[in-house]
Amino acid sequence: MTETELLYTLALQHVPNIGDIIAKRLIQHCGSAEAVLKEKKQHLLKIDGIGSVIMGDLFGAHHLKEAQKEIEFIKSNNIRVSYFKDANYPEKLKHCIDGPILLFQSGTINLKQQHIISIVGTRKITTNGVAFCEDLVEKLAIYNPIIVSGFAYGTDITAHKAAIKHQLQTIGCLAHGLNQIYPGVHKKYIVDMEKNGGFFTDFWSSDAFDKNNFLKRNRVIAGLSEATIVIESAEKGGSLVTADIANSYNRDVFAVPGRTTDSQSIGCNNLIKHQKAHMLTTPLDVPYILNWKLEEETIPAIQKQLFVELDGTEKVIYNYLKQKEKQLLDVIAIECQMPIFKVASVLLNMELKGVIRPLPGKLFEVI
Repeated sequence: MTETELLYTLALQHVPNIGDIIAKRLIQHCGSAEAVLKEKKQHLLKIDGIGSVIMGDLFGAHHLKEAQKEIEFIKSNNIRVSYFKDANYPEKLKHCIDGPILLFQSGTINLKQQHIISIVGTRKITTNGVAFCEDLVEKLAIYNPIIVSGFAYGTDITAHKAAIKHQLQTIGCLAHGLNQIYPGVHKKYIVDMEKNGGFFTDFWSSDAFDKNNFLKRNRVIAGLSEATIVIESAEKGGSLVTADIANSYNRDVFAVPGRTTDSQSIGCNNLIKHQKAHMLTTPLDVPYILNWKLEEETIPAIQKQLFVELDGTEKVIYNYLKQKEKQLLDVIAIECQMPIFKVASVLLNMELKGVIRPLPGKLFEVI
């Protein structure tokens, strides 16, 4: 977008009582933010949902002045800006009714043709939670996903660090402008984050830091991703809000179950109990549920050798498929007398070894 377009869009964003939903409605009606701010008040009042309260401060000259200040900050700090109608705006976020009209970013983020998942959870993550999160990212690394989180204590920073370790892109969604970092102790991770992705926010540099910003930030975490994974959560917490938002966007949600006596598992257990999340017991559940496929070149050459070592369960399924040529997942589970979740996990391992391949309609065949 041009600097003029950015100026007027920022000015519209600065108006009190105009959130992203109303701003989009005004822009869609008038054609642009500039047209909105130059339209006659009586015409705008005819738009559904636009009342005198919203119109009260719309035409104040100070909005353009503050917008100009923010543009100077953007230019002096090499911040990239995505407008909700532009091609560089995150595709999945475009489908969220309350997605930001402007998204500010730093770093080297590249969202093209990649899987994107969010990993969230408690700030008081347990050692078991850390281990599961690290193993999850390690096992999913072969699919080259982008890992999104909130750059906070606990689960968030664990997910970011695991992504960096495995050279995956990772995005921190911030609850403040790009002129600051919270928590301050995480400043040491900024360079690695921006080399391997970066940061997104829809807050200005002039926005006051407020704990309520975290809830607003969560819609970006959920909206960017095809799925949200909750590692651990108490009975109440921000990660559960993120899960609810993801559900409202019709995105997949996963939750790691825990013992009923563990305080940091209550939230996840409740998500599963109320059918708001898939139960995640192994990292391989994620690519199976989301129907991720491996590119041919990502399968190591050694796995394509004719003679591959298979364990007992894999041999049973391999021999069965060799007889049947191809078969449905559910039928494989029934005829091999195994739970379907176990068959799904075994099939993925065999796919990684290059001995079977998935077909449309949950069919599998021997290579």
